[in-house]
Amino acid sequence: MKESQSITNNLLMEVDVLSNRLRNIKQSYKTTENKALKERLFTENKNIFKRVNEIYTIAELLNKNNEKINFSNLLVEITKRTLNENKFESNLFFL
Repeated sequence: MKESQSITNNLLMEVDVLSNRLRNIKQSYKTTENKALKERLFTENKNIFKRVNEIYTIAELLNKNNEKINFSNLLVEITKRTLNENKFESNLFFL
C-alpha cells in the first residue's frame, strides 16, 4: 500500500487535537461537581478514545511498508502514546 502523506498528515493533526481535548476533559472532570457535565465529559472521553483507536488501526495499516522513518511511523507512535496516556489516567473517572 502506498502511503498518502496528505491523509497521514491530516490524521496526525486530528490525533493532536483529540489528545489535547482528552487532557482538557480530564482536567474539567476533576474540577467540576456538576453531575450532568461529568456524564457528558465521560461520554465525550469515550467517543474520542474510540476515534483514536480507529486512527491507530489506520496507522498500523499505513505502517505496513518497510521504510524505517516516515509519517505513518510517526502517526503510529503518537496514537499509541495518546491511547496509553488515556489508559494510564483512566482511573480518573473512578475517583
